[in-house]
Amino acid sequence: MKKTVPLLTFLISCLSGVQAGVKLPAIFGDHMVLQQEASLPVWGTADAGEKVTVTVGTESAGVTADADGKWIVKLPPLPNGTAPTTLTVAGKNTLTFSDVLVGEVWLCTGQSNMEFNLSGAHNARDEVPKANDPQLRLFCVEHAPSIQPAADVARKPMDGSPNFIYGTWMVCTPQTAPWFTAVGYFFGRELRSTLNRPVGLVESCFGGTPAQAWTSLSALQQEPALKDYVDKYNVQLAAFPKAMETYPAQLAAYQTAFDKWKNEKFIPYQRVAIPAWSAAVDKAKAAGMPPPPRPPLTPQPPRPHDPNGGGSTPTVLFNGMIAPLIPYAIRGAIWYQGESNTAKAMEYRTLFPLMITDWRQRWGLGDFPFLFVELASYDDSAYPNQDWALLRESQVKTLSLANTAMASAVDIGDPTYIHPQDKVDVGLRLALAAMHVAYGRDLVYSGPIYDSMKVEATAIRISFTQTGGGLVIGQAPWVPASMKKNPVSTTDLESFTIAGADQNWVQAQAKIDGNTVVVSSSQVAQPVAVRYGWADAPRCNLYNKEGLPASPFRTDDWPAPVPAPTTAPPSPAPSPKP
Repeated sequence: MKKTVPLLTFLISCLSGVQAGVKLPAIFGDHMVLQQEASLPVWGTADAGEKVTVTVGTESAGVTADADGKWIVKLPPLPNGTAPTTLTVAGKNTLTFSDVLVGEVWLCTGQSNMEFNLSGAHNARDEVPKANDPQLRLFCVEHAPSIQPAADVARKPMDGSPNFIYGTWMVCTPQTAPWFTAVGYFFGRELRSTLNRPVGLVESCFGGTPAQAWTSLSALQQEPALKDYVDKYNVQLAAFPKAMETYPAQLAAYQTAFDKWKNEKFIPYQRVAIPAWSAAVDKAKAAGMPPPPRPPLTPQPPRPHDPNGGGSTPTVLFNGMIAPLIPYAIRGAIWYQGESNTAKAMEYRTLFPLMITDWRQRWGLGDFPFLFVELASYDDSAYPNQDWALLRESQVKTLSLANTAMASAVDIGDPTYIHPQDKVDVGLRLALAAMHVAYGRDLVYSGPIYDSMKVEATAIRISFTQTGGGLVIGQAPWVPASMKKNPVSTTDLESFTIAGADQNWVQAQAKIDGNTVVVSSSQVAQPVAVRYGWADAPRCNLYNKEGLPASPFRTDDWPAPVPAPTTAPPSPAPSPKP
């Protein structure tokens, strides 16, 4: 008699067959860019004991999955090449990734000013239509706080955009470029032009987030001064199991409500209400009448609180948005963040270098280039305190780490808007830093940095490093509308103050003398200290001849005055996706 297989056993067998075999994290996919001239880790999962072979071009390496089904191989360095190739991973099944390029890979990370899309840049109307470069590519990580280190990132379309897919390598076209990180796009485009190599950008950003959220738990535990962040993480961790009992149902209910809102409110609003309003505005203008107000949009339903914590919870962004990318081979990282740490600006000089060192150790690439943006000017409160100045000072001090560089944006900020629209100059300045730090080019890559001071009778002489071709009074390459009625001087240095031993600061006269600046005031007969740009939104116009702005500085270490009581501003949110 013919034996039959029980139905349940048969179904389990079939399901096991589907689930078995080689799998790779999302960072590996069609159109990916692999880092040239570097050992290339490729990793994933398979059945325990399964033999896996990885091949790129003519290079191949094999490995056996361990008892947990994990495996990793390291391919030898590949030379730069623009011709697309394939990456094949073969075990019980075979995965083939096509249109793979070998070039330069850079991690683009931080908060909202790095997340800020190309569509929001001041020159987006000109740039987006010509953003058609098949050798410039982007991999974007979705916002994903996680209480524990995640193994992978999600692959999913962004709401409302069939062209933008999280967790997938995307080729730069006018259809995908609007969602690229604007700073990353201009940085990558400049590298493409200068190096003539493919460039892959890995964007992992989350607006309104502090550096402690991007730092691993073990790193925070190493520093006693950061114990409060470890305690906050532990509170979140303890609440996690209980919160997860109800969260899946809450999330499902929210998704149902959100889909209903999108279909019944948001889509009609975009397709009907807004076009009708735009037509009414045009009609009113033609008739010389006041335009009608923009119609309100019904608010979307509130999202339930994530048990993993929000974007400000210590460690959770490292766990969910950085850990899954390690150890993918990269050339270096560009970082634009700090706005959300200004309330503890002095602490940042401990936290920020700790984070950089931790990332480098975990990647295992040595002291890879880490380039960061000095905060742009912004008035974050009605009281002119020193939080942003102190944060910039903490950023400057981080330059003591090897293979770091800073691109200042202090001159191209908007005092009225925390997301200044000039991202092209930020990207270009970061690219200059990369050409020096990462690629060994002998060029001027930084604006002047304070070096030393010398009292000369009733004046103080300030010396700088990074003076390039010499010091000049310069102009910002972009000026926001809020400053056009009162532009920064093109004839006299601004933002210099001077004080005597009484610590009474007054506006000073400052004159360029060779590669130094001589600062004085008739109100201070015996000066002891100078400050430049020491404000949240300073009016800075000291540059080197290469057009790079001097970084704000102080020669003293006097305590900041206690700020007047004021309502704290909200954390800066990410720029909206178009």
